[in-house]
Amino acid sequence: MTPKNTEDQGPPLVIPQLNPIPRFPPRPPLTDAEIEAKQMEMGERFWKSCPAKGAMAGVGGFVLGGAFSMLMGSMQYDVPVSMGGQPISDLPLRQQFKAQAKELGTKMYSSAKSFGKIGSIFSIIECSVEALRAKNDIWNDLSAGCITGGALAIKSGPQAALSGCAAFAAFSGAVELYLRRDEVQPPSSDED
Repeated sequence: MTPKNTEDQGPPLVIPQLNPIPRFPPRPPLTDAEIEAKQMEMGERFWKSCPAKGAMAGVGGFVLGGAFSMLMGSMQYDVPVSMGGQPISDLPLRQQFKAQAKELGTKMYSSAKSFGKIGSIFSIIECSVEALRAKNDIWNDLSAGCITGGALAIKSGPQAALSGCAAFAAFSGAVELYLRRDEVQPPSSDED
């Protein structure tokens, strides 16, 4: 049924706007200096975050672990005795080199993974402890060392976890004391 007179229907229906007027006026565009300062601040915040520190420590530990293993592997005397049932000394020089390089690569990768894992775990825990305590002192490194050492040795039982905690905390503390040796103020006179 359609109405015959449109005047009897009342006021027209008002549809709200799809794009309402913003409550705040638009910001003026940033200058190049402001954009650069904002990017620097965001970059600084990112590199100071615990995940970024953990990733950097993991990559650094991986590289240093591989290099350390290569150095130590080059000084080892235990070479593979046989390859495929044949004494390695009877093989041509190229095959001897290939066998030794393969073994060295396996050891390097294993050591690199371990160093990377330890570096990453320690760095993330140390950063987290520092953020929780809101202080930057030696106690952060001691606690991070204890937690890391205990976590790495927990599969071997509670005694091994306690030993790992103590050993890693002692090592972390010694390294941190060495690195902070310049922060200690010298005595004002020879009598102090």
